[in-house]
Amino acid sequence: MEKKELSPLAKQLLNGAGALEMFTQSEFDDALAVAKAEIMMVAIETTKQALHIERQACADMAEEAGHKELAEAIRDRIPSQRQ
Repeated sequence: MEKKELSPLAKQLLNGAGALEMFTQSEFDDALAVAKAEIMMVAIETTKQALHIERQACADMAEEAGHKELAEAIRDRIPSQRQ
């Protein structure tokens, strides 16, 4: 990838007000990688929670229908999340 330099006027306009911080491509890539990792971590945890909520609802429905053993089997699918 070709690295282009900003003109002196562009540098003055962008840096003069202090509103825009300049980053190197490497700094940007590093920050982007961290952001992507954080997004993936949240997505994974959210998916785990959604699966737990769905399993609990299925177990509750099975128990209400009189299928206590089935309800317990559903709840046992994710024992680490049981409280």
